[in-house]
Amino acid sequence: MITIKEATTKKDLKVFVKFPFTLYKDSKYWVPPIIRQELETFDKDKNPIFNDAEARFFLAYRDHKIVGRVAAIVNWLEVNKQQIKKMRFGWFDFIDDLEVSKALLETVERIGREHQLEYAEGPVGFSNLDKVGVMTEGFDSIAPMITWYNHPYYINHYLEHGYKIEKEYSESKFPFENVKPETFKKAQELIKRRYKLKALKFTKTEEVMPYADRMFDLFNESYASLASFVEITDLQKAYFKSKFISFVNPDYIKFVVDENDNLIAFAIVMPKFAEALQKANGRLFPVGFSHILKAKKKSKDVIFYLIGVHPEYQNKGVHAVIFNEYYETFTKKSIQTCYRTPELEDNEAIHKIWKHFDPVVYKRRKTLRKDL
Repeated sequence: MITIKEATTKKDLKVFVKFPFTLYKDSKYWVPPIIRQELETFDKDKNPIFNDAEARFFLAYRDHKIVGRVAAIVNWLEVNKQQIKKMRFGWFDFIDDLEVSKALLETVERIGREHQLEYAEGPVGFSNLDKVGVMTEGFDSIAPMITWYNHPYYINHYLEHGYKIEKEYSESKFPFENVKPETFKKAQELIKRRYKLKALKFTKTEEVMPYADRMFDLFNESYASLASFVEITDLQKAYFKSKFISFVNPDYIKFVVDENDNLIAFAIVMPKFAEALQKANGRLFPVGFSHILKAKKKSKDVIFYLIGVHPEYQNKGVHAVIFNEYYETFTKKSIQTCYRTPELEDNEAIHKIWKHFDPVVYKRRKTLRKDL
């Protein structure tokens, strides 16, 4: 018999966060989160997303042993402002037992009906800056820190419980040697002259901060057309600045401004922290921080995390300016491999941007939905 318990105390939430450490203890490819940071994500007093969303966390037990978990999420900006009556769920992990996954999903679905929502979709997080999708291909490669890893049996559980594929994502990679500067070098000079643009270079995190709010505003504008988009609020901007910007080498942050210093494009690349996080095993101290700091400074692999261009400048070749900046930076740092975060399969515009680098898809993932 499966018993579902809601995690309401700090002790319960710590159990919630640590369950995957047991489930994936023998995996070479799962990347553990930093436990403290994960707990802060779920802390209603620290994460401003809870001003516009609510979440409940559930643990599944059998014979007093934890066998699964799920977070049931309602983003009220999405529901009320966008009129998308979606019950979100994420952080969904379970042993290979249909009874366990069914009990957890039925808990999510019940909450969705209580809120008069129309369908459940997952796995997703609170917003577009959270992890997304159940992995369906690529189980034999290490997961980036910004995605979920899961066992191959997960997708079958969704399908067995009546969930249908809603969105499909792919993750790709390419060796840096595939990048040929002639594909963008001359073009970016022409584009900068034509539109009076300038690329900004940073060497210190403090130099980035005056532009950070504008970057998130531009993120809202440039991603608004995507089906999964939920805007970032002013309170969330401050939270994400403190949570993410310090993890990024300042010279991996590229901004493009016009003649009036208006931000019209941005890109963020992160060092590949996966192996360092495996060594840290969920803890920054006593040695985890040193592994992460070493990866931040010396990793030869990078992940393209975000790229955004103002709608008025899309399809005008501004990406060439960004790629030229990264080419110069990556050449100096002897970067070897470039990875891309999950991108919607039907986002043709983003696929065209990368086609010159001959990327290879190495992971696929999906979200699934069920009408309530």
